[in-house]
Amino acid sequence: MPRWLVPRAAYLHVPFCRTKCLYCDFNTYAGKERLTGEYVAALAGEVARRGAETEGLPFETVFFGGGTPSLLSLSQVRRLMDTLRRSAGICADAEITFEANPGTFGRDYLEGLRALGINRLSLGVQSLDDETLRRLARTHNAAQAFAAVRLARDAGVPSANVDLIYGLPWQTRETWQDHLARALDAEPDHVSLYALTVEEGTPLATLVAKGRWRVPDADSVADMYEAALPLLERAGYRHYEVSNWARPGHESRHNLTYWRNEAYVGCGAGAHSFVQGRRFWNVRPIEAYIRRAATGTLEAGDERLTPAEQLAETAVLALRLRHEGLAFDRFRHRFGVEPARHWRAHLEELSKMGLMEVTPQRATLTDAGLLVSNEAATRFLG
Repeated sequence: MPRWLVPRAAYLHVPFCRTKCLYCDFNTYAGKERLTGEYVAALAGEVARRGAETEGLPFETVFFGGGTPSLLSLSQVRRLMDTLRRSAGICADAEITFEANPGTFGRDYLEGLRALGINRLSLGVQSLDDETLRRLARTHNAAQAFAAVRLARDAGVPSANVDLIYGLPWQTRETWQDHLARALDAEPDHVSLYALTVEEGTPLATLVAKGRWRVPDADSVADMYEAALPLLERAGYRHYEVSNWARPGHESRHNLTYWRNEAYVGCGAGAHSFVQGRRFWNVRPIEAYIRRAATGTLEAGDERLTPAEQLAETAVLALRLRHEGLAFDRFRHRFGVEPARHWRAHLEELSKMGLMEVTPQRATLTDAGLLVSNEAATRFLG
């Protein structure tokens, strides 16, 4: 069955956190750890029911996201992994990612995760600068972040990613380069860089509205992004997606599912799924999720895109992929269209502007195009 219809990827959402970060608008909650046992039971129940959606195909990638999955006990993680294996199965060479915050685990915990089959750790580092971490209300310091990467190595975790934030109110191009260089000293296998976004309803939005924090303008943020490129290249990281760099063989296979707009199963409070061309999502509050899991009525809404909308959305996501981009064969096979003809005007215009490179096989954004990737991609939505 086509990968864009039948899921080979599973996402499990763990919404618990020790504290809620100033900038976070994810479906996460602090101070509700008392509900963890009930939540894991409900989540295992959903995983068991949803296995049929793979139509007998085992999962090739699994992603425990949050929140802070490393707040779960090893026995709770084991229960979820066992349920995944019974419900649909997991490929022998599957990529199984586990998000974790520095300071929430030790070597024994990581060795326990490895014994359960988890082979990729994604660390919410955000910065290797103590003052930055304090201002962001993170619960770890730089020493704990370095230690987290070392623990992953010592525990035999095959691949480790670090998330970092740039475009902070007090950052300059120079301080950002210094923060990134410190992170690269830890020698992670994969690096994800995210520009700070002011999301409505977050404490950060309140600070900005009151004038207590002033975020850098778009040009300054773009300068920070550009400044990161040579540092990462010299350190041996391949830029494979707008916000992601990896050493060879360490690209996130799970996230490639999203960027290729292929099917996936999402389980947990507020989790989204994309199956058989239908996108749907669960109720967000933890209590409502636990309550409704007993009856299997977890969906809070859904949408089914038209073929034209799916084509446009897939193109927008594909342009995030630095080297793959709009792979013409892939679009012909999936949608029955010839991309070079269908989007001829857009491809020619962006190419003349120096924002895109077009070959007989694909269209990809140039370095200049990456700086305005959102603006470039919106042309394909029409």
